[in-house]
Amino acid sequence: MRKWFLWALLALPMLMAQARETKDVDRVKVGDEAPAFTIVKDDGRRIASSEFAGRVVVINFFATWCPPCQKELAEVERVLWPKYKDEKGFAMLVIGREHTDAELAKYNEKKGFTFPLYPDRDRAIFDAFAESLIPRTYLLDREGRVTWMTEGYKEEALAELMARIDQLLKE
Repeated sequence: MRKWFLWALLALPMLMAQARETKDVDRVKVGDEAPAFTIVKDDGRRIASSEFAGRVVVINFFATWCPPCQKELAEVERVLWPKYKDEKGFAMLVIGREHTDAELAKYNEKKGFTFPLYPDRDRAIFDAFAESLIPRTYLLDREGRVTWMTEGYKEEALAELMARIDQLLKE
């Protein structure tokens, strides 16, 4: 009995780690239609995802306290946003998970991003896409289907994202 208890005690951390590794944190996958959502601004204004229908859309989830998010957004500001910001068929939603407009405005005073930041105060939007892990980026085609996604920050991912945006804008 004692050996069994000791074995179970030793095996438990391994089983828990394996469960975490195999846990499905993506609620939306490539090929899926993106869930409908509404961004609610601090002043009560609402922006429905349907307003971006017919456009190629990049959705990025971040948090102000997340170091990889900071690196990724700096690159988006430097490389991606200048290239696509004036494209009529393009939209980019950079969504602050668990942040308000006021928090994002204060954050942006320090960062100086020229792209808009949108709040997701209660995680409703993020939770429709995933369970955890940021930064996260989703690329939607003109029909609202996810054509590419990534989690975490990887330098090479931005070039791949931009190549895919170029391709979708030509279609």
